[in-house]
Amino acid sequence: MIKLHGFAVSNYFNMVKLALLEKGVDFEINTVHGSQDEAFLAISPRGKVPVLETDKGFLNETNVILEYIEETQGGKALLPSDPYERGYVRALTKEIELYIELPARSCYMEVFFGGKVDDAVKEKAKADLLAGVATLKRHAKFAPYVAGSEMTIADLMFLFSIDLASAVAGKLFGIDLLADLPEAKALLAELAKNANVQQVEADKNAEMAAFIAAAKARK
Repeated sequence: MIKLHGFAVSNYFNMVKLALLEKGVDFEINTVHGSQDEAFLAISPRGKVPVLETDKGFLNETNVILEYIEETQGGKALLPSDPYERGYVRALTKEIELYIELPARSCYMEVFFGGKVDDAVKEKAKADLLAGVATLKRHAKFAPYVAGSEMTIADLMFLFSIDLASAVAGKLFGIDLLADLPEAKALLAELAKNANVQQVEADKNAEMAAFIAAAKARK
């Protein structure tokens, strides 16, 4: 059986977890945090989660794991069959990660953990987030899902990136990141009705307080 290594507060872990749930795959969870311990580095060379354990070995990097799941597991398709449409979904997924998730991540320490982020880093994050959402507005369909009428891996990246990015934009910059993108807000509301999304969210919330307390203690 597939085993997913990671923890419920990690947004990248939750992308993979939701993919497995949506596809109806049987899997086990090993709750573990990323680390530089030799034992963990043996399964995750950079020491990050998530890690997918298969009968042939371990896979890391979320995009790779999602592609592997799509190629090897049945159930609900999260990538279109048409090569061009698959490319379109992959492009949207990468754009959301590079231009929304990663800029927001640079400010997590201040927004969520009581730390301090350099003003230059925050200014760059603000500019990058605004440009990233503008890119999404130009490129995505939101009909009603990011890439069209069906849920894809682009929606997984969107769902577990835009909430954190919106928190960063609101707390640090006083900006409603999706003010000019009501279609995105509508999609978030629709995804919130999904039973698997609700399960992932409940599991995240159950771990959140302890995770934040531990992170603050380490800073």
